[in-house]
Amino acid sequence: MLSLRRSAVGGMSLASRHVLATGVVIAALACTLIALLIPAHTFGGRTAEAAAVSPSGDDDGLGTLSTAFGPLTPQDRDFVRKVRLAGLWELPAGRQALQRGERPAVRIAGEHLVEGHTELDRRVLEVGQALGMELPNQPSPQQQAWLDQLDAAQGASYEPLFIQLLRRAHGKVFTLVAQVRAQTRNSMVRALATDANSTVLDHISVLEASGLVDFDGLADTPPAGSVSPRTPATPLRPTK
Repeated sequence: MLSLRRSAVGGMSLASRHVLATGVVIAALACTLIALLIPAHTFGGRTAEAAAVSPSGDDDGLGTLSTAFGPLTPQDRDFVRKVRLAGLWELPAGRQALQRGERPAVRIAGEHLVEGHTELDRRVLEVGQALGMELPNQPSPQQQAWLDQLDAAQGASYEPLFIQLLRRAHGKVFTLVAQVRAQTRNSMVRALATDANSTVLDHISVLEASGLVDFDGLADTPPAGSVSPRTPATPLRPTK
């Protein structure tokens, strides 16, 4: 009887050791799986894939990030921020043109700016939230300076200044929109670039329809220098 009890005890001890060993193996496998599923570094739910610096100088130090919508490059993020910034100064500029514009063409341009950037701003906020991006809430210092120029413009100088500032800004961003639309592999950014392309082209068209664009002044000089609030740098030929 004693030997039988010893055998039972020995058997139970062996079974316990087997269960314990199995538990250790399962725990180790679980830890390995967790380590594989949770990246070492994440940003807004996205994994950093590279830390390369963009040659254009617009990199925010995060490199290319993987998202549920495809890779998100520094150029993509720069574009999304610039779409947001565009609305932060072009919306108030458009509203002002609706109030101060004397020519119907200038008021029409202001209306298109308000309508276009209201919708585009809604879209860019959705994109920013989906991609976990922090977007600006104030115009850049340069954009604020343009708004200040418009505020200070008096009389007949206002409409040429408004048209020239807005046309040149749209011409610059149009190039970026096309580049991002052609190169991005992120579906959210691509859809935003498609919307922005249509909006910017519409705005360029209505601004040019005013007949106040000084095309020579668009080339190499900043908007602030192309037209002064008081005296146009180059005589403008408005259409009747």
